[in-house]
Amino acid sequence: MPTPEFVKDLRRSIDTQEMWLPGVSAVVVKHHDDDGAALAVPQVLLVQRSDNEEWTVTSGILELGEDPAPAGVREVQEETSVIARAVRLAGVWTMPLVTYANGDNCRYLDSVMEFEWVCGTPRVNDDESRDVGWFSLAALPAGLSAAQQRKIDWAADFGSAAKFMR
Repeated sequence: MPTPEFVKDLRRSIDTQEMWLPGVSAVVVKHHDDDGAALAVPQVLLVQRSDNEEWTVTSGILELGEDPAPAGVREVQEETSVIARAVRLAGVWTMPLVTYANGDNCRYLDSVMEFEWVCGTPRVNDDESRDVGWFSLAALPAGLSAAQQRKIDWAADFGSAAKFMR
């Protein structure tokens, strides 16, 4: 998702100072194939970012007044063309400070949510990603960051209560 207009407006006032933003990470899990047969091991939808080539779950900034679940549905569809349904809040944490190439500094309060695949074949659907695909929870891409692994682990702890950093 491109940077929301309200963030661009704020940036004109605060320049590159640290900005606190609400975010959502949508961990989309697929439990069955297109024909409805159960998968032996669930799969997770990942995107490979264009800016740093890292594999991540779909994520984004909430629009003004937007709740995390609808934001996650929107982000997944915008970035991958997949339709997903929010299942539960898997965890909440404050991400480390992110400094972008243009010097902007942001810190995100990240609502990590488990989503389930409803329909759609994943494809790169915007310029934020260079690749997208399903990965078995037993065979995630090499080099997955600890933060991304945490998000996936939280969501893959199916039915458990939300996790919080301590």
